[in-house]
Amino acid sequence: MRLGLNIDHIATVREARGGGEPNPIEAIKIAEQAGCDSIVAHLREDRRHINDSDIRKIKDTVEKYFNMEMSVAEDIVRVALDVVPDEVTLVPEKREELTTEGGLDVFVYQNRLIEIISEFKRKNIKVSLFIDPEKQQIEASARVGADYIEIHTGSFAEAFKRGSYKRELDSVIEGVNIARSLNLKVNAGHGLNYDNVSEIAKIEGIESLNIGHSIVSRAIFSGVESAVREMIEIIR
Repeated sequence: MRLGLNIDHIATVREARGGGEPNPIEAIKIAEQAGCDSIVAHLREDRRHINDSDIRKIKDTVEKYFNMEMSVAEDIVRVALDVVPDEVTLVPEKREELTTEGGLDVFVYQNRLIEIISEFKRKNIKVSLFIDPEKQQIEASARVGADYIEIHTGSFAEAFKRGSYKRELDSVIEGVNIARSLNLKVNAGHGLNYDNVSEIAKIEGIESLNIGHSIVSRAIFSGVESAVREMIEIIR
């Protein structure tokens, strides 16, 4: 199981002062050396953290694998087609949200997604859809031609805090099994941290866990290298 480090919140700290520090590009080099398998960055429509320049520098810097999170807004799609990351993860986005609040409704937006995915396929960019672990959404993801789904683990993470999470964990497991039966590859992420990640890491069939906020938070105290290595050890 691979680890993808989302570096958005390194840029969030930078934007708090509007300067150049900390530089998220520096984190890429350290994280890859520490064993991180992929770098994830979300170019939001409001550019609240990662910006267009960052995306291009990330593409030039990453030596392993670059996964660009994004909405389906036309200007963001154009940036992705120009930069050509290894993978794009399409997510829902609302301007007022603090973080992505749920999965993409693939069932409702099938026609639009078929158009966008065909553009990415022409550029040999793999496509992942960030969805809730619901059968209807997983089946729709297969129909529109996605390579991956990324299962939204936010509900599991919230239930873990309450101490009663079996139902949400079983939902993730069922989602993984449905996806694999449809020849979809599976990633997972959102709300995963050093306390709860081991439960998700036990699930056979998930290829990559994409984690950002908790690793960046830990890195404030221990450094990026140590924070990445500690998460990799838990997953393994």
